[in-house]
Amino acid sequence: MAGILRSIVQRPPGRLQMVTKGVEPLVCTDWIRHKFTKSRIPDKVFQPSPEDHEKYGGDPQQPHKLHIVTRIKSTKRRPYWEKDIIKMLGLQKAHTPQVHKNIPSVNAKLKVVKHLIRIKPLKLPQGLPTEEDMSNTCLKSTGELVVGWLQNPTDQELSKS
Repeated sequence: MAGILRSIVQRPPGRLQMVTKGVEPLVCTDWIRHKFTKSRIPDKVFQPSPEDHEKYGGDPQQPHKLHIVTRIKSTKRRPYWEKDIIKMLGLQKAHTPQVHKNIPSVNAKLKVVKHLIRIKPLKLPQGLPTEEDMSNTCLKSTGELVVGWLQNPTDQELSKS
């Protein structure tokens, strides 16, 4: 067996060779491509298209600053690296939204598990809330952060004046 391995190692890479050992011939290659070493999905799938911007309502010139990420599928029977990324993003519990920044490092992680999650932009129709207003905010299912969600009627009159 050592002679077979020595002859394989000494050959130039990428050539197919026949090795005979005993009665049955063995087909060996110098390189074996593992199925997880390179993505089989073409890069054009990940490039944005104008139809996506029309469908999902985004402006490529001024992208949103925050994502609302929700896990919608289970991580059971998924590879360990997808489970690790889900854990890093804080999405262990399904259907619980998490807010993440729209930056390349986070987007690269989201791209790996995009088939398990739903991503929506965080819309701020009333602007960024202050620290005092954070307790009175509500995140709607449409992705809008509403400030002053549970105010008493007297508080609403005072805020309008």
